[in-house]
Amino acid sequence: MKRQEILDGLRQSPKVDVCVIGGGINGISVFRELSLQGLNVLLVEKHDYCSGASSALSRMVHGGLRYLENGEFKLVQESLVERDRLLRNAPHYVAPLPTTVPVFDIFSGLGNGIVRFLGLSRRPSRRGAVAIKAGLSIYDFLTRKRALMPRHQFRGRRSTLAKWPALNPDIKSSATYFDAWVSHPERLGIELLQDGLSAKFGAMALNYAELRRIEDGRYRVEDQIGGASVAVEPALIINATGGWIDIANQTLLSPDARPSPLMGGTKGSHLIIDNADLRDALADHMIYYENEDGRICILFPYLGKVLVGSTDIRVDDPEKVRCEADERDYILQSLAFVLPGIAIRPEQIVFQFSGVRPLPASTDSFTGRIPRDHFCTVVEPKDSGPPVLCMIGGKWTTFRSFGELAADMALERLGRRRRIATTDRPIGGGRAFPANAPAWLAQMAASKGLSGRRMAELFARYGTDAEAVAGFIAASPDAVLPHAGYSVRELLFLIRCEAVEHLDDLLLRRTTLAVSGELSLDMMDAVLDLLAQEKHWTLAHRTRERDRFLTLLNQRHGVDEDMLSARNEPRSIECDTTAKSG
Repeated sequence: MKRQEILDGLRQSPKVDVCVIGGGINGISVFRELSLQGLNVLLVEKHDYCSGASSALSRMVHGGLRYLENGEFKLVQESLVERDRLLRNAPHYVAPLPTTVPVFDIFSGLGNGIVRFLGLSRRPSRRGAVAIKAGLSIYDFLTRKRALMPRHQFRGRRSTLAKWPALNPDIKSSATYFDAWVSHPERLGIELLQDGLSAKFGAMALNYAELRRIEDGRYRVEDQIGGASVAVEPALIINATGGWIDIANQTLLSPDARPSPLMGGTKGSHLIIDNADLRDALADHMIYYENEDGRICILFPYLGKVLVGSTDIRVDDPEKVRCEADERDYILQSLAFVLPGIAIRPEQIVFQFSGVRPLPASTDSFTGRIPRDHFCTVVEPKDSGPPVLCMIGGKWTTFRSFGELAADMALERLGRRRRIATTDRPIGGGRAFPANAPAWLAQMAASKGLSGRRMAELFARYGTDAEAVAGFIAASPDAVLPHAGYSVRELLFLIRCEAVEHLDDLLLRRTTLAVSGELSLDMMDAVLDLLAQEKHWTLAHRTRERDRFLTLLNQRHGVDEDMLSARNEPRSIECDTTAKSG
């Protein structure tokens, strides 16, 4: 459904079973769950889908090894189950990640780990080989029945440095285990959204829109794109805005019904670094290491670059979160500690991002002790308005189970029954995923009239959904866009099918051009021209959109116009420039 069709539909029939506020990964998850059960569900997102914390994760899909210290065994077990489900249900985006832990001590951390487990200490401390061995043994035990990936193993100092010679020579040993990583988290969110939208005619979603309480428990949806305002009458509201939950409750509830603060988020910042020596030093592993202050940090190969993070700092205003200079310094200092011989030049930091972890309110002075689990609480209205179910906490890995929990609470509240489970439901391009990818690619390339190389490129981006993208590309003559592996027809498909309203939707979330450091100024302007033509923007509108994007890129991601200009180097792309005949 198109934007105007949704708004017109709400004018004609304003009643909906559930209105979900927040189009991050958790909001989309509960929207999908409820849509699949046959409910009329409206999803309203203030900005773009997966544009907040859901785009700023560490790109890890993991059980949470360090949560064992806090005694969060149930969360770790749930996370490992959900990790393994994502490996099966979204194999096009989620893949195993060998992870190596450099060990600098033998017995360090045992005593402090015990008192932290008992809740008697808040201080982080270095973890020695014995503590790490205990944690990894629990990890293996929790996954013993599925055994999708190898068990952990230890290496001595000599064999560790033989495989990773750039590591800090002070290490005593290392431990390797397997978790997983996600290549395109924002795209996975879009595919979940599409799954929900395709489930029932009554499922609707709007980005760049807000739900506002008017009076006497009545609500209106305000469209930020066209300026329209339409009434809506939900039987239940789900507040899935993450770090914005308390802010959203200010607009959803009357003053006498607003609960005390529910959220106490912290921000995590990350850097994307383009340094060949750093990338090669990792030997295709993630290095999961402790900085000298005991804070856990990570670095691993990501889309040809290296992702390094992260920080853990309390924040009051999630709207103003960005990676500050002192955070960059901290991350680079931690990198220099674990890989002391590799120097990072400022221009090699090609992208940075920061997001708010949606943690429950806590007075704990040490942010690492704040629980990472999730739960839901229902706020009853003081007037005739609908109740508001708030989704508190949560981590990216457990979005499906969290959405399931919230959906089951909503179903019970509405007197409805679950009819479909999502535990084994493939996501987007993970559907009908081929056991023999080369054969599938050869068949698709032949049927669509595209080259094998181009088809493989689309498969890497969209999984089996590449078939639809390839069909659209082949339907008309195509053209190469400058300095990147995308073509005009491919981006037109995304614009027309994936609710693209702004340039950053396309360059930051529907594609990986910006986060991978590939985006050039020529590419940006070419995509902007395409988007402006498709949206029928005036020259003034195009200029405003360009300024908006450059400001956002500079302020939030540390990329200025000079950096983009420097990337205007030619890049080869194989592109079928003629329409398929026959």
